[in-house]
This record gives sequence, C-alpha cells and structure tokens, in this order.
Amino acid sequence: MSPRKHTVDAAKGVLEIEWPFFGELSRGLALKVARAYDPEIVVGIATAGVIPGAVIAAILGREFHSLVVSRKYRSTRAREAPEVFGSAPKEVRGKRVLIVDETCDSGDTLRLAVSAPDFHAIATESTIILPWDREILVDGELKPNPIYADALGTRNS
Repeated sequence: MSPRKHTVDAAKGVLEIEWPFFGELSRGLALKVARAYDPEIVVGIATAGVIPGAVIAAILGREFHSLVVSRKYRSTRAREAPEVFGSAPKEVRGKRVLIVDETCDSGDTLRLAVSAPDFHAIATESTIILPWDREILVDGELKPNPIYADALGTRNS
C-alpha cells in the first residue's frame, strides 16, 4: 500500500490515472526536468515514488537509486511525520539529484529532502488514484482496492 492519505473528499473529486496517462505524465515531467535541471542521478522515494522515479530515470538515461521515507515503514501505526530510513545512496554525493515521489499531499516527505518541490507533472486537489493502487491482491486475485471502491463505483466481491 502507498503511504499517501487514503481518504476521498467527494467535493474535490477523483483523478484516476491509468497506465497510458501515467506514461505521458512521466514523459512530460522528464522533458521538463531535462530542460530546466538535467540531473545526474535520480532517487525515488520508496515505496510508490520508486515507480515514477525509475521511469523518469530511464527516460533521462540516468542512474537510479531509492530511499525509504515513510510514516508506516517498520511500524503497525502511522507516525505523525514521515521518517527517513537508511541514508542517501553514496552515489549522490556531489551530484545534481532529482528526488521523485508519486504524490505530494502535505509536502512532509519531500521537505525531508528539499525545501519544496520544483517540478510536478500535474497539480490537483482531487484524490489521485494511481494505476498500481487501483487493484490489490486478495486471496490470489486482483480485486478493486476497497479504499477507492466508492470513488471508482466498484465493490469487492
């Protein structure tokens, strides 16, 4: 499960991101980053930021690493603020680094690494349902994620 908030505010709507749209957002963001910053290395914030981070690193032809920043990692309860687990990969020292996370709700996770996000693919107050969150494995079968069932108009069977 993703570390993001899992509540849907019906007043703000839902933005469902399918895989083709995710690909287009990733390509657009990679172009924007390449033109304005041209990082030497890309770091994805685990767990869900690893997916767009790896895609953007591949598009840019850059080395990719990950770093765990989480409210829930190694805990049964969510912490009030996210924590960094481990340290930045040694390969980032002295390099221009792009840090990638999948969403930025409160900004707490990214603030642990930078003062504020410089690039984003899309800005919305809507609940974002990413393609890897839409369905989850239940008893060996992919089922609609119950967190988003009402927003997607589906029910688990």
